[in-house]
Amino acid sequence: MTTISAPRLVEVTPRNFEAATGIKVRPEQEFAVSPVMKSLAEAYVHPAGVAWPRLIVDGERPVGFLMAFFEIDWKGDGTLFRSGLWRLNIAAGEQGRGYGRFAVESVAAEIRRRGGKELYVTWHPGPDGPEGFYLGLGFRPNGETSGGETVGVLEPA
Repeated sequence: MTTISAPRLVEVTPRNFEAATGIKVRPEQEFAVSPVMKSLAEAYVHPAGVAWPRLIVDGERPVGFLMAFFEIDWKGDGTLFRSGLWRLNIAAGEQGRGYGRFAVESVAAEIRRRGGKELYVTWHPGPDGPEGFYLGLGFRPNGETSGGETVGVLEPA
């Protein structure tokens, strides 16, 4: 695995919008994650503070995109609120360099900063899906599904 120099998260702004929307995963992964453009649209239509879209950059090079969620009404009835990773798109040519791990660790840190204790994620099962990646980071299926996807949870350290 190639090491990364100085990854960081930055807000998506008019200045880096084209770079953010230019992030593309490998073709065989497209079924498992929505394009950045859809994520940005979803962030826009949710109440302020729920969606947290961020461009992942290494130095000045865009390498990925993530969108976290904070205190989403998981069941839609006001009884269960969760925070976690909504989207993770690592550019096709940048995968396997630690950027995905950096993204998950960054979201976990933000959840802790906001007083949360668990990080949720959903993933498409199957050979080209991200299940192995999430399990390798310590996520565990909690027995739920959401829209046909596996729900996993990680206790942030």
